[in-house]
Amino acid sequence: MSNPKAAFSLLGKIYEAYHKDAGKMLIHTGVISWMLSSAAQIAGIIMNDKIPKEQKMFLIPQEFADACFNILSFYVVTRSCTAMVDKMIISGKWLPSNVKNHLIKNGFKDRIGKFEFNILKETKLTGRPKRSFELFQNGMGVIASTLGSIFSCNIITPLSRNMYASRRQQENIAKMNNPNPALLNPQNNRDRARAVIHNTYMQAFMNRGNLKV
Repeated sequence: MSNPKAAFSLLGKIYEAYHKDAGKMLIHTGVISWMLSSAAQIAGIIMNDKIPKEQKMFLIPQEFADACFNILSFYVVTRSCTAMVDKMIISGKWLPSNVKNHLIKNGFKDRIGKFEFNILKETKLTGRPKRSFELFQNGMGVIASTLGSIFSCNIITPLSRNMYASRRQQENIAKMNNPNPALLNPQNNRDRARAVIHNTYMQAFMNRGNLKV
């Protein structure tokens, strides 16, 4: 039987972790989505009986490396965007007018907007200014994470991946044109196996095309 207390406890922890930072939630759910999508694609390759085992030896590591690259670039770009926006808000460069006026009235006029200034540590916002600051910070975090994910998924990741794929293809074409002599004249079963894997690797790579977006 399910345990309602455990479920509510888990939901409570999730709420505590993300209710003040929805941008972080979008980043984490985005990473989880990438991981599940990549796992499903790799599982599809493994369970597809129409793909020869030799090709799977190439495709599975290739998909895994591709997934790692996608997830890493998504997280780094998106997290960098949210961190930059958060710094702009905490230092006071971007603030709602009522929060800025509150800080000025309390003697922080010369500190507002400076890089080393930290509103959360050096001031004690209460009441309406505090609520305005938290809502503004949370909303800007959502916008920053959304724009960062769009920029990452549609510009940074495809361009970087395509450049990498193009370089890999050129390197493997060079290897195919100047193969290892040991592969051309296999002397034993191990060399024959390596020759099969080498040829399958190249054929699979060429079949996948130059770009993958």
